[in-house]
Amino acid sequence: MGERIERDSEWQEAATAASIAAARKVVLGDDAAINKNTPVGRLSDLEWGWIVTSAIFAWIATHAEQATVKGLDVEQTIRFSMLDPNPWDAGMISTVLPKLADVSGIDWSKPPADWSRETMITFLSAALDLIRQAEVALDLGGGSITRKSKTNSPNDPIPL
Repeated sequence: MGERIERDSEWQEAATAASIAAARKVVLGDDAAINKNTPVGRLSDLEWGWIVTSAIFAWIATHAEQATVKGLDVEQTIRFSMLDPNPWDAGMISTVLPKLADVSGIDWSKPPADWSRETMITFLSAALDLIRQAEVALDLGGGSITRKSKTNSPNDPIPL
């Protein structure tokens, strides 16, 4: 188990290094898209987008390489990023947060530390149920971070 974690950590370090190199490429060198003398505070949203997307794409590409080398599913490899909190989970949880306000039986005027045991169980059960629904929607909804083959069968879900 320790060896696997160490290898995964090496891939995470490689992905981070690739992300940094990709971001630097946008601002350094002959082919830079942004003048390296531009102060950070003066970068436009478009320029920030170039930096951020280059870093994200390099991170994904490195983990896709990891999946290929290990013979793993690319999307699953990218999903289990070893980051804490896991960005995949954090995104899913942020999606269900507004729906938690609709949970009946919770006095939102009280801080959670003052909730009864029963209220806490109601809240956590509702949160768990909403998160599970979000996971199912994510897993079965056809929306993925990798492209589906154009030769999918007619019964495959339609990508979102």
